[in-house]
Amino acid sequence: MIQIDALPAFSDNYIWLLQDTGARRCAVVDPGDAAPVLNWLAAHPDWQLTDVLVTHHHPDHVGGVATLKAATGARVSGPAHENIPARDLALDEGDSVEVLGRSFLIYAVPGHTLGHIAYYQKDEGWLFCGDTLFAAGCGRLFEGTPAQMHESLGRLAALPDATAVYCTHEYTLSNLHFARAVEPDNPAIAARFAEVEAWRAAGRISLPSSLGLEKATNPFLRCNETSVKQLLDQRNGRQQRTQAQVFACLRDWKDHFKAS
Repeated sequence: MIQIDALPAFSDNYIWLLQDTGARRCAVVDPGDAAPVLNWLAAHPDWQLTDVLVTHHHPDHVGGVATLKAATGARVSGPAHENIPARDLALDEGDSVEVLGRSFLIYAVPGHTLGHIAYYQKDEGWLFCGDTLFAAGCGRLFEGTPAQMHESLGRLAALPDATAVYCTHEYTLSNLHFARAVEPDNPAIAARFAEVEAWRAAGRISLPSSLGLEKATNPFLRCNETSVKQLLDQRNGRQQRTQAQVFACLRDWKDHFKAS
C-alpha cells in the first residue's frame, strides 16, 4: 500500500511524500527544502528514502535535492531538458520510471517552464503536475507561450476524471476568487469556494484535487465554455478567439487580478 502525505515547505509549498508502508520505503516530489524531509526521516529512522522526483528547475522545487541525495543516496529523477541538481535519471515525453513498485508515465508539459514534466501513475490514478495545473488554476508562464501551456493543460485534462491532482502549492482559495470572477453563475465554483474556505479556516489543506473537479471549476480548463468567452467579450470587446487565445486572455487577466 502506498500512502501519500503533504510535507509543508516555505509559505505555501507542499512536498509530496509517497510511503510504501509495507517495505518502509518512501519517495518525495519536488523537495524545495530538505529540512521537512530530513525531519520526517529522523522521526521514522527505519524508513529509507529511495527516490526524489522533480517536475521542473525552480528553486522552490529543487532547493533540497542535493542535500537529500547526499544524506540518503536516493535516486534523483527529473526533466531531461532542465538543469536539475544531482539528477541521476533524465526523463522526457513518453518515458517511464518505476518508483516504489509503481510505474509512472512521463508527460512533457511546457508552459510554466520549457522543460516541465508531470508524473502520471495510471493504475492508482495519481498525477504529480508541479506548477502546470493547480487546483482551480495554472502556473504562470515564465518560459513558455500561452499556446504551449494551453496544449499541456489539455493533455492533462484528457486523463480520467477520477485522477487525483497533486500540485505543489496551496493556491486554491486565491484561484477560486478568480474563478468566481470568470464564472459568477457557476454553482460548482460557488460550492467549491465555500468548501475550501471552510477547510482553510480549519487548517486543512485543499489538495489533492481531481480532474473532474478541475474541469467543472478551473477556468483554464474551460476555455471552450460559452459563459467564459462571453465574459471575455464584455471585458475585451467581442471577437472570435481560438481556445488558446481564450486561455491567453484568461492568463493575462489572472496575472493582474486582485480579489475584491
